[in-house]
Amino acid sequence: MRRVSRQLCITVTNRQRRVRLARDSLQRFAENALHACLRVRGGNAVARESLPQIHVSIISDRVISSLHQQFMNISGPTDVITFQHGEIVISADTAARHAEEYGTSITHELRLYIVHGLLHLRGFDDRDARSRRTMSALQERILRQIG
Repeated sequence: MRRVSRQLCITVTNRQRRVRLARDSLQRFAENALHACLRVRGGNAVARESLPQIHVSIISDRVISSLHQQFMNISGPTDVITFQHGEIVISADTAARHAEEYGTSITHELRLYIVHGLLHLRGFDDRDARSRRTMSALQERILRQIG
């Protein structure tokens, strides 16, 4: 864990065993993504003032399915769930499936989900087509910026 600003820290934890990933690399990416997301204008929340700590947990489809049902009343796995108290949970299994389906890499998918979760914490949503397009464009811009 590294303090990104005077007030805000982000930590990436791998809590699954099935999908191999480079946690240290994801940690560095998350720190850079947090900086980039804090510079984005718009949204309705300001993570820097309200959250001293953001936790990103990489979990399995089994665990995220349970959270999806419990908190959103939707059955089955999803890619990422963001909790406004500063927790972002990401399914490594779903990232692996999407990487194969979309011809990307697991690392790309995990990075995308980290940015997506951080934008949700900044107050952006993807409930309708217009807001989905806005979020998608922001995600792609941030991913290009960070590299």
